[in-house]
Amino acid sequence: MPQINKEEIQIVSKVLRSRVLTGRLGSGPMTKKFEAGFAKFVKAKHAVAVNSGTAALHLALWVAGIKAGDEVIVPSYTFISSAESIALSGARPVFVDINPQTYNIDPKKIETAVTEKTKAILPVDLYGLPAEMDTIKEIAEKHNLIVIEDAAQAHGASFKGKPPGYFAGMACWSFYASKNMTTGEGGMVTTNSDEYADILRPVRSHGETEEYVSTMLGHNYRMPEIEAAIGIVQLKKLPILVEKRRRNSEMLTKELSEVERLVLPTEPKGYKHSWYLYTVRIKEGDAKIRDKIVEGLRKRGIGAAIYYHTPIHLMPYYQKFRMHRLPNTEKIAQRVFPLPVHPSVTAKNIDYIAESVKQVLKRRL
Repeated sequence: MPQINKEEIQIVSKVLRSRVLTGRLGSGPMTKKFEAGFAKFVKAKHAVAVNSGTAALHLALWVAGIKAGDEVIVPSYTFISSAESIALSGARPVFVDINPQTYNIDPKKIETAVTEKTKAILPVDLYGLPAEMDTIKEIAEKHNLIVIEDAAQAHGASFKGKPPGYFAGMACWSFYASKNMTTGEGGMVTTNSDEYADILRPVRSHGETEEYVSTMLGHNYRMPEIEAAIGIVQLKKLPILVEKRRRNSEMLTKELSEVERLVLPTEPKGYKHSWYLYTVRIKEGDAKIRDKIVEGLRKRGIGAAIYYHTPIHLMPYYQKFRMHRLPNTEKIAQRVFPLPVHPSVTAKNIDYIAESVKQVLKRRL
């Protein structure tokens, strides 16, 4: 649920009154200010704003030189954009299984998937928990691969005290309406590489280094000024919004800790979870059982949902890329569902959610 109020309305009105709705080269005044603020927040040297998280991923792969005939290692248990951006680049997504404790790509499975065609690893910080980025970086350096981190759900997260992107060549972010902070749509690529940044900026605006002069192939991935303006306000609120999610997650974990039928999400030592989603898992059963539980919660007015019920490698278009069995991915996709912990959820709501979960699980399903 987007946390929008008068500050966002006021700054959007300011943009409309200025009549500067976009920057010709993708760098209007609001966009520049948002980029500078976001780069500072995630401790990156450069931040390049674009119009969606998918655009960020595609742009990063493009700038990294990923092309037809290349392979990119990626988890199948994630939103479609992670693999879609690889396919759009003409490359082959190579799907790797996940760690059942974190739901993130399993570094132990990455090494066995590397071939002479592998050019990149694209780990995902799923649900707001960073991937095991130090180990992934070591594997990448061993095989001369670039790491492009999908941090679309990890605003405010960290791994070993470092923000997403620290261990990667580039990190890609989404500001979709449901994210921890939003611009409505929108995305960002962050990097510490001057070389990547010098290509990212013109490529997002038709490859132009000056108006009507394209020095390289590009696309229209510019972020509008209205989106950037909303982002400026949302970024200021982000620490408080993440803290509310953390508080709600801690309370929900405490109240559900003795429910034997559920595996609760964890925050391993050295990680800081941004709690984009609080995802629980039934210990036994399949999608039919899980779906009945979610239906029961919805009848009680709880916004339970099911994300990624079909892993990407099992989707019709992507089955042609399938190379390995992914048992953890396939099992977990049938058993998980998130519970609401967004900033609008109150302590009273948490009590009701926990009690409702217990009551629904008591039924014979």
